[in-house]
Amino acid sequence: MRIAIFGAGAIGGYLGVKLAQAGVDVSFIARGPHLEAMRANGVTLISEGKSATVRLRCTSDPADLEPQDYVIVTLKAHSMTAAAPQIAKLLAPETSLVVGVNGIPYWYFYGLDGRWRDRIVESVDPGGVIWRTLPPARVIGCVVYPAAEVVAPGVIEHTYGNRFTLGEPDGSKRERINLLAKQMIAAGLKAPVRAQIRDELWVKLWGNLCLNPLSALTTSTLDRLAGEPDLREVSRTMMREAQAVAEALGVKFGVDLEQRIDGALEVGAHKTSMLQDLERGRPIEIDALLGAVVELGTMTDHPMPMCRAILALTRERARRAGCYPG
Repeated sequence: MRIAIFGAGAIGGYLGVKLAQAGVDVSFIARGPHLEAMRANGVTLISEGKSATVRLRCTSDPADLEPQDYVIVTLKAHSMTAAAPQIAKLLAPETSLVVGVNGIPYWYFYGLDGRWRDRIVESVDPGGVIWRTLPPARVIGCVVYPAAEVVAPGVIEHTYGNRFTLGEPDGSKRERINLLAKQMIAAGLKAPVRAQIRDELWVKLWGNLCLNPLSALTTSTLDRLAGEPDLREVSRTMMREAQAVAEALGVKFGVDLEQRIDGALEVGAHKTSMLQDLERGRPIEIDALLGAVVELGTMTDHPMPMCRAILALTRERARRAGCYPG
């Protein structure tokens, strides 16, 4: 099995090392000092108190690689449009595309029964560029749960979680998804295959759409955002608004709202990815995590006043910091 990981940063690097250790032929597409360090010294993964270094094929040019069985994309959502033509170079006729990107994915409405079937989500795919370049028929959905960080070029520290939930957009269990899940499980990862991948996508997004922007606005960690009564109430309000939108689209939530916030509280004094990006001057994923949800609110005739207000404030906060990619 050949697997290329496009965007081999923290999550992609963690996943790639685990797969390589299990005997998979893994290639990384990356850039900058991280790429150069991986080429020179291999990829070092620090996890569960242990450190391991693995040497993999690493390149910035997809043309360097032979046809792949799977391409796993672990980019930030706002990078997808620019990267799509390069990702497309890796797609042989039978290659599957695993999209492990936060927020509402570009393929969300692909094959979905109902009035919005095959609709483009403009907040994450302006003009449908990604949809046309990376046909969603190739896609396997993936909800990413691990937390990891590139602590130095070529060095990845994994802090918690090992679940990558997989699902076909049409709910089927094709051989391609079962083979991938078995290989990931053999690598010591959790890889459940879900018939309703959008339901699980929303459970993760449900917390991210409020806690990430609120962390950027307040610089607070998850324990305070989920534990301080006034901040928790803001999250509740945003989540209720988003739940109404999701349910209008046919989503069923497997946990209740308080359980979802409590799950964030248990993580403790953790900075969200959006706050980390803001502090480091990197573009934030506000449009995929909240902008797209507000777009879906407009589409389904739900006003979402709190979500709209927080979205406007977070976008301006990011603009002032030079971190808004929209």
